[in-house]
Amino acid sequence: MTTVAEHGGKRAGYARYALDLAGRGDIPVAAGADASLGCFNPWPALPEESRYWPETISPAPGAIDDALTLLERSIDRGAVIVAIGPYTNLAMLERRTAGILRKARIVLMGGHPFPARDGFPNRGNETDYNIQADARSAYVVLDKSSPTLVPLPITVETALRRSELASLRAAGPLAQLIAKQAEAYAADQNYERRYGGGNFAGLPDDIINFQHDPLTCAIALGWREGVKIHELPLASTLETGLVQQRIADDVGRPTRVVTRVDGSRFADVWLETVTSKERQ
Repeated sequence: MTTVAEHGGKRAGYARYALDLAGRGDIPVAAGADASLGCFNPWPALPEESRYWPETISPAPGAIDDALTLLERSIDRGAVIVAIGPYTNLAMLERRTAGILRKARIVLMGGHPFPARDGFPNRGNETDYNIQADARSAYVVLDKSSPTLVPLPITVETALRRSELASLRAAGPLAQLIAKQAEAYAADQNYERRYGGGNFAGLPDDIINFQHDPLTCAIALGWREGVKIHELPLASTLETGLVQQRIADDVGRPTRVVTRVDGSRFADVWLETVTSKERQ
């Protein structure tokens, strides 16, 4: 695992802490591209630690080359690379080892090639944080790889619900951490008011957050219940500092794109997976 938009290894420390709660101390973690590089817009701040974490977490800093080497080694071993943040590390790896992304199996959370379906929020291309936070790196990755995209208009069909928190609190330590962070996020973002309450017919009233990253990880692991993936002729361009995407038969490159998900079915699978005692 590599982290991105780092603060001196703080995100790597968080990742290490969560993996240890899950009993996966065997998984290596390396701190990737730091926020100090100046390539991120907006600047990627961290939330208040005391509200999101049960204790002070020690940072796990490291050299960026260590993170890139870990990525390269994973690609060489045939691992599926799942990007659930800005794509900066992958672009830096491509610059260091030209052509490596073309042979990699990559699943990207991000993209906005079509609008959201009726009943779900159409948040707009500019809100696609994973791509637009470092648009230049995202453009490099989209241009140099053959990824599977799990785009924003699909991930907004998923929801973490307040009604699920009791099950999370009653499960293992990682699920309990998720519940704690969900409550803090709900207080900060108030999605129940913004997206619930009948504002969007496709979303539950008690939505706390969208499950952008869990859905992407599940698809990368092979989950296909209620998922449709199509090969679309996708054209990506870099215009006025943003990545723009469109489906274009004449100039688009065939790209695997998730085009449909059953959000309710995914919610059930996710909750069962995270709360299962055997997996804590």
